[in-house]
Amino acid sequence: MDIVIRQAEPAEYEALGEITAQAYLQDGLLTFGESDGYLAELRDVAGRAATAEVLVADLGGRPIGGVTYVPSGGPMADLAGPGEAEIRMLAVDRAARGRGAGEALVRACVDRARAAECTAIVLCTQSAMHAAHRIYDRAGFVRAPGRDWKPIPGHDFTLLAYELTI
Repeated sequence: MDIVIRQAEPAEYEALGEITAQAYLQDGLLTFGESDGYLAELRDVAGRAATAEVLVADLGGRPIGGVTYVPSGGPMADLAGPGEAEIRMLAVDRAARGRGAGEALVRACVDRARAAECTAIVLCTQSAMHAAHRIYDRAGFVRAPGRDWKPIPGHDFTLLAYELTI
């Protein structure tokens, strides 16, 4: 069965939000666990879809992962500058990992950035996201340490920046 990457449909938002939230929780990626305020944002697919493009990895008619593609100038951008697109909240259901869904989602974002004639596509990741780093490396992204940043004031938690020049 092939994985299909497409825009998420409203009927899938709840399931996709839960896939995203559980991926972050199960992998220990939320600084404050269940009480992390970011958890609500991960679950809020409808909110993301209102200002960005939420893509879903579909396997046999069911979502197994997703990503938020933020076009150049999009309000959800944390890192992107003028002419740059951004990838946010890449997640694949733990049971479906290893089938290429994460890589296909990243490729779909890169394709959208190219079609929009962006100069680059950027993303932030955590140091513990080793599988994601391998995906980014294979897609041609490079570390951009000068763009690393701390999203939580008063905490020593740093997000690592990657970029791909298009």
